Amino acid sequence: MRKNLLAAAVTATVVGCLTLAACNDDTKSGESGESGHSHQTQQSAQGSTPGTPGAQSPRRSGTPSAPPPPPRSSDAGAGGPKGAALAFGEPSRTVGAGTVGILEITPTTVVYTKEGGRVTSQHGTFAVVTLLEKSMSANPADEEQPAKGGGWRWVAAGGQSVPAGNGNAAKVVLEKYRQSGGIAPGTSQVRVKVFDLTPVQAKGGTIVYTDGTKSADRWTVPATDTGPQVAEVRQQLKP
Repeated sequence: MRKNLLAAAVTATVVGCLTLAACNDDTKSGESGESGHSHQTQQSAQGSTPGTPGAQSPRRSGTPSAPPPPPRSSDAGAGGPKGAALAFGEPSRTVGAGTVGILEITPTTVVYTKEGGRVTSQHGTFAVVTLLEKSMSANPADEEQPAKGGGWRWVAAGGQSVPAGNGNAAKVVLEKYRQSGGIAPGTSQVRVKVFDLTPVQAKGGTIVYTDGTKSADRWTVPATDTGPQVAEVRQQLKP
């Protein structure tokens, strides 16, 4: 279902591009035909020496237009084969909440800490992950909520699955990344997810996002602080 929804949006864009290319080719062909006809008429008017065939202008053809570029992997439904995990920092496109809109999600930074603000991890370590989310369609797009079968979870190397906001994670607040609601078309937000993990679970893992079609996107998470916002996240985590 998600492939059909994403493909519909891509098809609309490609059809528009192909239509424009066809119009341009027709215009060029028309101009080429008129130019060739004028050139031949001019030579016929000049005449030719008896017994000598008149000069014939070479046939001209319109320059073929370049084929449209192939769709990017993300346009075709980034994420690779079902179950494959993207590298941390790679974008992936998915349908928005209620299958409305298209959302592009990119995990950007991960920070591990025992405390966030004045909150201490219940299980030993908080994993704080920032996400760059963009609305890629004409409608506002948002994450699917856990109550409707969507949302985020952390899968440890040992296979344990931990939902975002578990333990004391929901009490950790980073004001700069406190975003909610639909993301307006053509705009983006940086959001954050916090997981309360045991020290063993916090040795890297996989984050998984499930959308409203029950399709999952996965990213491998480094075992150490990584990303361009590490310093900023740590500043936000101070009491």
